[in-house]
Amino acid sequence: MGLEVRLKKRVNGFTLDVEWNMDNEIVVLFGYSGAGKSMTLQMVTGLMRPDEGYIASNGKIFFDSSKDIDLPPQGRPFGYVFQDLALFPHMTVKENIQYGANGMDRTERHKKTMEMIRAFHLDGLEDRLPREVSGGQKQRIAIARALIRRPDVLLLDEPFSALDNPLRLEMRGLLKEVRSEFNIPVVLVTHDITEALTMADRLIVYSGGKAVQTGTPEEIYLNPATDEVVRLVHTMPEYPEFLHSFGLSSKIS
Repeated sequence: MGLEVRLKKRVNGFTLDVEWNMDNEIVVLFGYSGAGKSMTLQMVTGLMRPDEGYIASNGKIFFDSSKDIDLPPQGRPFGYVFQDLALFPHMTVKENIQYGANGMDRTERHKKTMEMIRAFHLDGLEDRLPREVSGGQKQRIAIARALIRRPDVLLLDEPFSALDNPLRLEMRGLLKEVRSEFNIPVVLVTHDITEALTMADRLIVYSGGKAVQTGTPEEIYLNPATDEVVRLVHTMPEYPEFLHSFGLSSKIS
């Protein structure tokens, strides 16, 4: 199993209470802003502590409130890409990627960094600063840094939200390549319905701090469970053109 989470957290009148698990797949956390999607990732990575809950991956427990287990972020094998990418502006492309391998032997760190530079087609950009590369290249740098330690799960918090549409399409293709090449479970947070329906193997719809529906994109598009899910998913074009265009069944239940 790629990841198992049970989380409860109360913050400023907002309560997150979710439970879900995933296998080796792309899971998309989808919903309006403020539904608790990013908070979930912060708790999984150890940047925020749940009030109660359980976080495990591949049989190893990283948080369990009932047993007082709470590993620090550096003890959790998760690659995390922030919404703003969090690249260090004073570091070169090579140094930003290499930062993800802190603690490794110097020779191994250099080897892994060069492997990621080649894998993400950043050759020739090693000595440039983030301001000197394109938006798509910044995305590649951030993902390469998150993957350099070969984490158990890759977590992405709306990484494509600031990109224009052609570049978003390119990055979606890149993410599918990453999923295939690195054979890694991926959790993607988004409130973009096109992104959600075209990227997800499984969709988890968040509303008001709860996971209100889980299923394949087709299942959720065809059979939304609540009025809010209807409003979320039916901002897309109607059948059958939409379903055909994304390879979904055109059968309407």
